[in-house]
Amino acid sequence: MADRRRVGFGRRDEAGGDGTAQSSRGADGNPEAPWPAGATKLDDDLVASLLPERPARGHKGSFGKLLVIAGSLDYAGAALLVCRAAGRAGVGLVTLAVPESLQPLFAMKVVEATTMALPEDDVEELDPEPALARILDHDHDALVVGPGLRPGLATAELVRELVGTSGGDSSPIVLDAEALRSLASMEAWWEGERRPAVLTPHAGEFERLRAGSGRGPTDVGDLGTDDDARVAAARDAAARWGQVVVLKGARTVIASADGSVAIAPFENPGLATGGTGDVLAGAIGALLAQGLDPFTAARLGVYLHGAAGDAARERLGDAGILASDLPDGLAIARKRLAAVRERRDAGKRLGFRPREAPAEGASRA
Repeated sequence: MADRRRVGFGRRDEAGGDGTAQSSRGADGNPEAPWPAGATKLDDDLVASLLPERPARGHKGSFGKLLVIAGSLDYAGAALLVCRAAGRAGVGLVTLAVPESLQPLFAMKVVEATTMALPEDDVEELDPEPALARILDHDHDALVVGPGLRPGLATAELVRELVGTSGGDSSPIVLDAEALRSLASMEAWWEGERRPAVLTPHAGEFERLRAGSGRGPTDVGDLGTDDDARVAAARDAAARWGQVVVLKGARTVIASADGSVAIAPFENPGLATGGTGDVLAGAIGALLAQGLDPFTAARLGVYLHGAAGDAARERLGDAGILASDLPDGLAIARKRLAAVRERRDAGKRLGFRPREAPAEGASRA
């Protein structure tokens, strides 16, 4: 007789005391590792509650202005992916800031975004001081810095200034790719007055950042596959740096400086391809610009990104997904979560909530 468990007649896994599953089975039927203790597992209901409001009478200024400092001749695609993802994640206005010699190239490539030229002291080499002045003069609600930037001392100096609150600008920032590599070379970059930030390293970038802050590679387990080690390391780093840390990978970990940790449920090898991290940076930056705090923007951005990846996997399989397949999925995932919230809120308005137990001694009608 065939094993009926293969067609769904097995016992359901037991849930933990916090409502999260302690064990589950993957798509291939193999047991998955238990969820780490102390980390909140993100799901549709939780994340739907994080969506920013979308007033019917809003305009493009209502939904935030994002400044993206990204891209170089060799990595033009990174900047374009950030901008497209930001638009699909709901931001009202996107401006792409690039070295002035490259502005004509990027201006022909971006459609919805505007561009801004940053001063250079050599071809593609930013001049940090005047570039910073132009950035600070620009009207923006949040920044994304790093994807595709040209490595060099000038880039590192600009990142150093942008991490601080130069010129009184305290708008939140997403730090990715070259910005993270710049931070790893700086001593005690997290000290002093710093603007709110979301750091989005993959495991390799995270190890370099930890090494730069005095945390050796032998302190934790495998940061690629050991979920407990990933949660512990991300929590420690977020507390030490005083910022939100997004440790990318299967089951992406989002950690806040106050010790709160969330973990996304997505495990998708199709996302192991160049540019998908740029899409995530754009999504989180867009949500920051829409007024969400860094931990909320990071959790929602990670979840939208993972849901978009799962939708692409349904269409294309677990190999062959391109980063450019993801931005449209961000908007579709957001629409689905908005419907989840609308149904939940409608149920509350109609009174479909669990009845509270009567107080002790109260009469029962």
